[in-house]
Amino acid sequence: MSDATTVTASARDRHLFAPGAKRILSLDGGGVRGIVELAFLKKIERTLEAEAGRFVRLCDYFDLIGGTSTGAIIAVALALGHTVDQIRDFYVRLAPRVFRPPWVRVPGWKAIFDARALADELKGVIGDRRLDSPDLQTGIGVMLKRIDTASAWILTNNPRSAFWETPPDHSFIGNRNYSLAEIVRASTAAPHYFDPQEIEIVAGEPPGVFIDGGLTPHNNPSLALFLSVFLPSFGLNWEASPEKLTIVSVGAGTFRNRLDPRSLSKGPSAKLALNAMIQQIGDNQQLILTLMSLLGESPTPWLIDSQIGDLGGVPAPRGPLFRFLRYDMKLDAKWFSATLGETVSERQIAQLRRLDDADSIPLHEALARRAAEIQVRPEHWASP
Repeated sequence: MSDATTVTASARDRHLFAPGAKRILSLDGGGVRGIVELAFLKKIERTLEAEAGRFVRLCDYFDLIGGTSTGAIIAVALALGHTVDQIRDFYVRLAPRVFRPPWVRVPGWKAIFDARALADELKGVIGDRRLDSPDLQTGIGVMLKRIDTASAWILTNNPRSAFWETPPDHSFIGNRNYSLAEIVRASTAAPHYFDPQEIEIVAGEPPGVFIDGGLTPHNNPSLALFLSVFLPSFGLNWEASPEKLTIVSVGAGTFRNRLDPRSLSKGPSAKLALNAMIQQIGDNQQLILTLMSLLGESPTPWLIDSQIGDLGGVPAPRGPLFRFLRYDMKLDAKWFSATLGETVSERQIAQLRRLDDADSIPLHEALARRAAEIQVRPEHWASP
């Protein structure tokens, strides 16, 4: 008898399998800039409470919550039933402890931060829960990169997924048995910053080696989450139309990582590789935003680039597949001035763009709260 039929009353199954309109929350990766997402989520939480006239947990409102890297941390905490304020307090406490270089480090050989500190913090919140934990109050999706097999993974708590159960021949360990803390740690294992995370895939064989999910095309995981509920192979078969599916995508601050041409031929190759990786993540995010904007309909169209525009007036081929809301802020002095009326210096911009500067959290949060007040509008959340 399948898991879906034995626990049909669970909160997870009500979200994943019950009929009716569905909602997905997608959270980008971005290191300490996850505080930006929390500012937007707080505004969303307050807006939903004003609409409902009561206390609202995001795990009760959304049917699938997914994230990459820092977004995975927030997504799992939300799915476990924590409020945005609770996660924010944990996040502010976590960042200075995690983004602190160890006393001894060999430059260019070891990651600059001690992954054990991050693992300990995650274990403190998640404990020994597995991917099949009944404590998860809704659907969850986490993006990872398995580097030893060159494959992008999205791990969900969908019991109809292909690799959920351990098969009779034990050719692999079913996903349901994976440690939730290890999954999240793997999604945050950005090269240069943290060492990879090993996860046992086949009993008695070398473990799989995982790095940050942002090194897949899905640092913005919204498209991957959509595919996980729409493609028949995942077993959910959610209806695709703006009336039946809403996807809310929250960013952690985006920017174009421009470089001084004079520095490219003089700097160390490791620095060039790191900047190339950051730029590749940015290119992937731009592509995902383009596809989501094209395939969905949105009251919040975002500028893709100077040639494409915002796609707000471009009809989706054969009609939109979902309603798409994108909230984010651009880490650019001109954008802050034009959009928020805030003056941010170039030195502050450089600080805000870093993934690992915990000292930037107060400024990030202040700017993101201002952006959220402008972008998150009550009409986006009014009941149909």
